[in-house]
Amino acid sequence: MRFQNVSIFGVAHVDAPNRVPSEEIEKRLAPTLERLGMREDLIRDLSGIIERRIWDQDVQPSDAAAEAAEKAIEQAGIARGQLGILVNTSVCRDYIEPSTACIVHSKIGLPETCMNFDLGNACLAFINGMDMVGNMIEQGQIDYGIVVNGESSQFSTEKTIEKLLDPDVDEETFRSNFATLTLGSGSAAMVLGRSDLGDGGHPYLGGVNLAATEHNRLCYGQVEGMVTKGHELLIAGLGLAARTWKKAVDELGWKIEDFDHCVLHQVSKIHTEQFCDIVGLDIESVFRLYPYFANIGPAGVPIVLSKLNDEGRLKSGDRVAIMGIGSGLNCTMAELRW
Repeated sequence: MRFQNVSIFGVAHVDAPNRVPSEEIEKRLAPTLERLGMREDLIRDLSGIIERRIWDQDVQPSDAAAEAAEKAIEQAGIARGQLGILVNTSVCRDYIEPSTACIVHSKIGLPETCMNFDLGNACLAFINGMDMVGNMIEQGQIDYGIVVNGESSQFSTEKTIEKLLDPDVDEETFRSNFATLTLGSGSAAMVLGRSDLGDGGHPYLGGVNLAATEHNRLCYGQVEGMVTKGHELLIAGLGLAARTWKKAVDELGWKIEDFDHCVLHQVSKIHTEQFCDIVGLDIESVFRLYPYFANIGPAGVPIVLSKLNDEGRLKSGDRVAIMGIGSGLNCTMAELRW
């Protein structure tokens, strides 16, 4: 999937305002941890997550996504009437129906000519949304499009804590529900458009994709939490990442040393470290989101990109790789030029 006339004109994020330290969750789970003979610093030790963010109680995924969308549109410097599509990629949604996309569409006042829908593919959905919008731009169907995402982990985390405090919970159940305790909240949005429409865009060149859907039962979730076979998921995910990296090397001529930045979907400490080992990347060069924001699902990649931009760390001409894996399993690696 390669693009010749697609650029990113705006990328923005919003951090959820309320901090929840892992220590606070561990203290709440103390009765179960003690009964099962587990150490108190389990979350911090295994995941590397010191804290995560949550929204205020009344904030919906569409509220968070709309706030990021307003910032991205302003940054892009376009009229919202120029947008031909809005794609929402959130795992978290306001309702089963209508789509969260149409709620965001209404909240930010987009015209009736702007198509909108939800696109779901676990933690990979935002990058999939970029490819979807990029294809429409490349085909000349639209001039501009926006991808949005708003994630809220509070409900699933609270329900999981309640479940794990049950006196009948055994170690296997605890471990299979552990991943829900590593989730965070945040939102992001990105405006893409035709490169030939103006200056200031950052070319999105596309990339490669691979699927390993035989692993679709290693991680599955409902609104109240996820069930994960952590070790098996790590091995299968890293294996898929290795094959996707080889595909990028073979088909796109990638060399890790040629990139100025690598923006990774970050699940946890061990996942990030082993992913870096696979592609030969020095972890010290990676902007690590997970220690203070946890795993924000599909919003993670655009949030890191936005934070790098806000901090002035992206320079004109920089080669940037974006790499993501989503439950299912699916993997995408793509390139943009800043």
